[in-house]
Amino acid sequence: MVIVLLSIVALVSVKFVGDSTRGAIDTGQRQQRGIAASVISEQVSRALRQALPGSIRVTPDGRCVEFMPVLGASVYVSIPRDKAASSFKAVAISPTQSLTGHIAVYPIIDSTLYSPSTTGSLSASVATVPSGSGQVKVTFASGTQQFPTDSPTQRFFVVGAPMAFCGEGAYLYRYRSYGFVSDVSTLEGQLPGAYPNREVVGAPLQLNSVSFVYIPASLHRNAVVTFNYTLVDAASGETMPVTQEVQLHNVP
Repeated sequence: MVIVLLSIVALVSVKFVGDSTRGAIDTGQRQQRGIAASVISEQVSRALRQALPGSIRVTPDGRCVEFMPVLGASVYVSIPRDKAASSFKAVAISPTQSLTGHIAVYPIIDSTLYSPSTTGSLSASVATVPSGSGQVKVTFASGTQQFPTDSPTQRFFVVGAPMAFCGEGAYLYRYRSYGFVSDVSTLEGQLPGAYPNREVVGAPLQLNSVSFVYIPASLHRNAVVTFNYTLVDAASGETMPVTQEVQLHNVP
């Protein structure tokens, strides 16, 4: 009788310990997925919040979102609007550092933003904004530029080359240094295929679970990007769907 009772107690104890251990492991794995989701969402959100107004676009299948990062912004004294010029006057962005990139003036009304031209709201050539504490001369690296319209607040942006986030299989990638692609429907076929211009932002994800939706700004609200993805545990197969919404301030 004693042996039987001890056997029962041992079985119950082993099962209790096993279930407790399994529960602790599952809880730890869920916490790790939660932390991973926070990191992924924060990386994408921070990048999108620095996007040039009007530069957000999504591929037809919703797998990729593309944007131009803002490197700096200031106000201009005058811009070449009536005729082309190789420079313009503006207020310096930094007292100690110069800044180089494409110049954008009131970009929200230009449907050809990803085809920079000498008569568009995004300059065809990069320009350098010198360091200083007052008025400086912003000079284009080559050729001349003529902007189609003034900004209501005389604001201009210095922007970097386009970047993109794309879901591919079980990964979320960040792409850079691939140039300008005029037609967003062909973007995925022109993205880099290796590091350092392709970086893993999130993994492992449920296959093809990444999707982006862009709602443009209006007179009553800011633009919004919503993105979805599902994290999956490689061992147990347990999934965690994530939805993140990013508001983009409309300050042209």
